[in-house]
Amino acid sequence: MPNIKSAIKRVKINENKNAQNSAFKSAMRTAVKKFEAAVEQNDDNAKELFRNAVKQLDKGVTKGIIHKNTANRQKARLAKKLSSLGA
Repeated sequence: MPNIKSAIKRVKINENKNAQNSAFKSAMRTAVKKFEAAVEQNDDNAKELFRNAVKQLDKGVTKGIIHKNTANRQKARLAKKLSSLGA
């Protein structure tokens, strides 16, 4: 544990940010899994869940939680699953 006041504050801030990032990452993964489950069951709301998953991935990029290319790759895979649903 640090002794300097600013270092103590930094540890607290890092813990809070870590908790926020973990929660957001979990929500992002949940959105993707909900979409994939909807595709498996051929649900009607798959398109809406796709939009939500893409939105979450884009927010993750904006917040710096995931890399831009990672989000683009995941979105492309989800879009591919969505298009196979329509075929």
